[in-house]
Amino acid sequence: MNVLQLIERCSARLDQAGVSFGQGTTNAFDEAAWLVLWRLNLPLDALDDVAAHELDEPTVGHVEALIAQRIETRRPAAYLTGEAWLQGVPFTVDERSIVPRSLVAEVLADGTLDAWLHGTPARVLDLCTGNGSLAVLAALRWPAAAVDAADVSSDALQLARINVQRHDLEDRVALHAGDGFAAVRGRYDLIVCNPPYVNAASMAALPPEFRAEPALALAGGDDGMDFVRRLIDEAAAHLQPHGLLVLEVGHERAHFDAAFPRLEVAGLPTSEGDDAVLAIAREALEPAGAAR
Repeated sequence: MNVLQLIERCSARLDQAGVSFGQGTTNAFDEAAWLVLWRLNLPLDALDDVAAHELDEPTVGHVEALIAQRIETRRPAAYLTGEAWLQGVPFTVDERSIVPRSLVAEVLADGTLDAWLHGTPARVLDLCTGNGSLAVLAALRWPAAAVDAADVSSDALQLARINVQRHDLEDRVALHAGDGFAAVRGRYDLIVCNPPYVNAASMAALPPEFRAEPALALAGGDDGMDFVRRLIDEAAAHLQPHGLLVLEVGHERAHFDAAFPRLEVAGLPTSEGDDAVLAIAREALEPAGAAR
């Protein structure tokens, strides 16, 4: 059996078992390829180069044991491998934070924000940083920027520190522990935030893979907007006059619009459409009372 044949067999097993995707991959084949190549210690981005490599029976059994673990435990693949990739950048991952998959990463990396920013940002804040992935991507995108990364979870910040060190950014990315803006001081040119925004009904219906992640980073209350309300009320005081807030709301755009019917926002294009990530200028946020 060669590598590609093993991936196809493992993909069929994942499909038959009904595991859920969306935490780094979107389908059974990609998930199987990730797990197989990782277990074989082969490059994750070079399947074509190794697809025809023949595998002996013990090696096949070693890989299939990992697939069985994925199926039986329903743990996300990233928790099994200890690593996930976002916009081509690797991050260390474990149960201390959700698996990095923020759509904000797309607009950070592809230049979408350039039209919204007044030049290169000097100070950037990643609020609800989790494992630090957006803070790292922002620091890589703007090498002259000072980046703050804040989270209420001390466990998540421990993981973020690992990733900041992994990318040699200790001198440019500062980690802060605290609830929301209580963790930071001063004003920023850009604030990015992937907050907990999943509404209560959706939380109750999450598959096991997503329930394995910290609920603190997912659950946003009845309509998903508990943290977002605080964010919108307080963000203007932490932005420069020309500053910009980039906020992920995922599939909760309808709840966001219901919570902030008079707030002027713009949807940014992502792989999930134009409603999942919002750009909000500081002028729209002040006075905050006018937002609702």
